[in-house]
Amino acid sequence: MRISAQTVCTAIRDDIVGGVLPPGVRLAEEQLARRYGVSRVPVREALRTLESEGFVVSRRHAGACVAQPGDREAADLLDISALLEPLGAARAAQRRTEAHLKVLRGLVRLGRQRAGQGQEADLRSLGDWYHETLAQATGSPGLASLLVQLRRKITWLYGAEPATRAVVIWQERGALVDAVARGDAERARALSAAQFEHAAPARRQFGGAAVRTRKPAVNTARGQN
Repeated sequence: MRISAQTVCTAIRDDIVGGVLPPGVRLAEEQLARRYGVSRVPVREALRTLESEGFVVSRRHAGACVAQPGDREAADLLDISALLEPLGAARAAQRRTEAHLKVLRGLVRLGRQRAGQGQEADLRSLGDWYHETLAQATGSPGLASLLVQLRRKITWLYGAEPATRAVVIWQERGALVDAVARGDAERARALSAAQFEHAAPARRQFGGAAVRTRKPAVNTARGQN
C-alpha cells in the first residue's frame, strides 16, 4: 500500500516537535525514506510542506534541515497565539456544531479522568485532539489551520504543558467548552485569554531554552530504518 506524502509529513513533523529530529539536523531524503519505509517522492513532498509551515529550511549546498528559530521568533509566536486563540474560541462558540460539542465534551471527560488518576501518557494526544477540534469548530479552514500550526510550533519551542498543571488545565478546558456550548462568544474569548496567560509565565521562563538545550545537531536519520 502506498503511503501518502501527508502521512510522511505528519511523521516527520511529530519527530521534529518531539525532538527526535533536533533543530539544525540535516534531513536527507534517502535516509528519511529508509526511516519511514517509503520512497523519496513522498518525503520530498513532505519536506516542501514542512518548509512552508516553518519547521524545515532549505540551505544552499546543505539541502533541507530542521529549522532553528531564534528567541525573537519564539516570543512572536506566543504573542500571535495570544491574539488568535481567544478569537478562535469566540468563533467556535458562534459556529460549533453538535458533532464538535460531542467530541469536545468527550475529550474533556477523558482528560479530567486521566489527569485525576495521574495517567499522563495519553494527555498530550488528548490535548492535541482537543485543540484541533476547537480549531475546526471555528468554521473557518484558514483560521483553523493557523491555530493548529501555531499550537504545534509552541509545543515544539516551549515543550508540552507541565503535567503538574494537568488537573487545572482540563478544568479550564471544561469551562471553555461549557461557554462554547452555550454560544457565549465573549465568555469563551475571555476564558481562552485567561488560560493562555496562566501558561505564559512558565513558557516565557523556560521556553526559549527548549530549543537551545536539545541535543546538538547530528544526523539522527542516519542508520535509523
